[in-house]
Amino acid sequence: MTSIDLSNWIMYHEIHQLARLGFSKAKIARHLVADVRTIGKYLNMTEDEFGQFLLNSRQRTKKLSGYEEFVRARLVEYPDTSTAQMHDWLKEQYPDFPLEIPPRTVYNFVMYVRGQHNIPVATTQRDYFPVEELSWGEQGQVDFGEYNMRRATGVRKKVYFFVMVLSRSRMKYLWFSDGPFTSTTVCQAHEQAFAFFGGIPATIVYDLDRILVVDENMGQILLTNAFKQYVASRGFKLYFCRKADPESKGKVENVVGYVKKNFLLNRAYVDQPGLNTQALAWLGRTANFLPHNVTKQSPQSQHLIEQQHLTPYHPIPVKKQPRPYHVRKDNTISYKSNFYTLPEGTYQGRGSQVLLQETGNGFTVYGVNETLICTHELAAGKGKTIINTNHRRDTSRSLEELTGQAAGCFSDPDRARSYIARIQQKLPRYIRDHLQCIVKALDGVDAVVADETLAFCLKNELYSGSEFEQVLQVHRHQPTPAVNPHTIKGLSTDHVAKASQAPQTSNLDDYETIINPNPNTTPT
Repeated sequence: MTSIDLSNWIMYHEIHQLARLGFSKAKIARHLVADVRTIGKYLNMTEDEFGQFLLNSRQRTKKLSGYEEFVRARLVEYPDTSTAQMHDWLKEQYPDFPLEIPPRTVYNFVMYVRGQHNIPVATTQRDYFPVEELSWGEQGQVDFGEYNMRRATGVRKKVYFFVMVLSRSRMKYLWFSDGPFTSTTVCQAHEQAFAFFGGIPATIVYDLDRILVVDENMGQILLTNAFKQYVASRGFKLYFCRKADPESKGKVENVVGYVKKNFLLNRAYVDQPGLNTQALAWLGRTANFLPHNVTKQSPQSQHLIEQQHLTPYHPIPVKKQPRPYHVRKDNTISYKSNFYTLPEGTYQGRGSQVLLQETGNGFTVYGVNETLICTHELAAGKGKTIINTNHRRDTSRSLEELTGQAAGCFSDPDRARSYIARIQQKLPRYIRDHLQCIVKALDGVDAVVADETLAFCLKNELYSGSEFEQVLQVHRHQPTPAVNPHTIKGLSTDHVAKASQAPQTSNLDDYETIINPNPNTTPT
């Protein structure tokens, strides 16, 4: 009798025993975590019928029985073969392999073959050795976590937290954020942690997180600009490991789990400042107060020793770095559910970006080379498009340059400058727009036509670029194409004689005879 048969017999007798005690089939199914239909089937069987049922089950033909030798041979040669890989091999080696066979069926068959031929699953075991404790103040470890908390109303709220632990003393620091961490908020979290510890460790261990690392090129770590500047100002060394690598930074990963299971579990969310206050209190009474499971010492007592070996901490302000934003085709950016215009030409094709720096009730936009582009005030509400009319103008040229270009199109530039001055006096905020309109209208126009238009506008006091353009179109003379006379050629040299010829005529009596023949005439 196999172990499977033994288990089935035990289950069979337990079902019948519970039924004799008065339990219903539903209660038996819940107690044994089985299907209620299976319970009913077993209750309707005698012991002899159940024994025959097990015998038939062992002798039942499997769908993949024809592939048993192939599967056995592959498992003997490669004991670590996964079921998914075996499934692919079967489809590769046997073109007629049924495609409707589900992966679960293949898994059951592979496990059956392993059991029949005693081929255990090969596992690789990694040898571990106790790691010696690092020197005091040598290392700190950093990691990030997320957790869904509940508000008092029952609504879920996702929070993000930063954890740093000193490797020798196991002293921990915890800081929460309402939104995902950025390079700037990570630098701020480091400052809070160093102030809490009263010093800076020599080396800090991270994983390859996109908040800190832009890219990795064959071991060369490219840091984000803000974090790179911060590390240079603080002077600690960096060590990066793979994500979720307990062998390299298991201390801080254990703390992340500790925070979720001990501090955050079943805690109601109020706000971020309140959560950080609660976190500091929890660190003081529990996480840093109770003895550590490995060192058997309180992290607080050990930190009194380690603090003497940390680099002294002196606070420095963390400059908030501009955040990159994508530029849309229509030269706008999306910020806090509204759209804000940028000067024409900011969009330079797919992937165009600008840097945004929040400033009080608004924000400032910089180019990627940190040159100022524009500023905006925050708009109330959502779904609005805030347009700055300045952004439709070409501001790359000075007003004096535009004025000189426009005046140069006339035979009397001084008179033209006087006209432009009148426009500027009337519409000072829009003088650039009117100048651009005049320059565009005068492109390719003769100086005589330009002078006539200028004289008409001065006489009738039309001080506007659009009015100047309309008058110019009226005074503009379109050249009339000259008509080239063509000599009429005769058809031939004897055209006079041909013109005097008379056409041949027919006798109408012939038509009368044909249409109304004489009945007394015999047709020939």
